[in-house]
Amino acid sequence: MGRPITKADLLAAATDNYQKMNTLISGLTELELSTGFDFADDEKKKEAHWKRDKNLRDILIHLYEWHQLLLNWVHANQNGEERPFLPQPYNWKTYGAMNVEFWKKHQDTSLDEAKEMVAKSHHDVLRLAETFSNEELFTKGVFKWVGGSTLGSYFVSTTASHYVWATKKLKAHRKNCKGATA
Repeated sequence: MGRPITKADLLAAATDNYQKMNTLISGLTELELSTGFDFADDEKKKEAHWKRDKNLRDILIHLYEWHQLLLNWVHANQNGEERPFLPQPYNWKTYGAMNVEFWKKHQDTSLDEAKEMVAKSHHDVLRLAETFSNEELFTKGVFKWVGGSTLGSYFVSTTASHYVWATKKLKAHRKNCKGATA
């Protein structure tokens, strides 16, 4: 399925990709869970997140914090408090630094806590998405505070697309672990 452009597709993709990610997570071995992420030898993995995240907890916390961005942004704007999606002082050119701050903030968060947090925030995001009509989610200009995009695109990015990102990263880590023991 391509990128969701309807409410039904959004909810289905978010649910399916979340389940796929969790199935992969539940199948990780003790070795895979205890081995730190290391993608330094892969020249194709140049983006900052390949160096930032060191374990499963870091990935889950990243997802959780992006869920919080969405939830806080939507609720604030629904309550008449105009605010951008990214909090000050960040913008779309500097959000990498925000992601590092999220990472730092949760270095004392346990893996079990991270799993609970992301499960709850995933549920909260889907419940919020369900409150909007298809038109509210996927028609430009419905909400002034969304800007030139659609509200649904933010939901897709923070759920379905982010879960695909997490799954790819976990698969790459799993492959590295298999290579290290071969």
